[in-house]
Amino acid sequence: MMTFLKTILIVLLVYFGLKFLIRLATPYLMRYISKKAGQQFEQFFGNNPDMNTQRKQEGSITIDKTPSPNSRTSKKVGEYVEYEEVD
Repeated sequence: MMTFLKTILIVLLVYFGLKFLIRLATPYLMRYISKKAGQQFEQFFGNNPDMNTQRKQEGSITIDKTPSPNSRTSKKVGEYVEYEEVD
């Protein structure tokens, strides 16, 4: 019976110890995660050439990409379905 109580006591001590440590470590962990996410966001969006260029004069026109002549869109949208209204 004594070993059972020791086991229960050890399990409870480990549980409450981990719970206490997690409460202490959570702010540091969240700060680390948000810092890493900010770095990835900056890396992904920081190299955008449109953001680094100076503002262009109003009224100037720039064509970045012309559509390829091989891409033709089909005018056929779908099948025609005949239906009758029921009163």
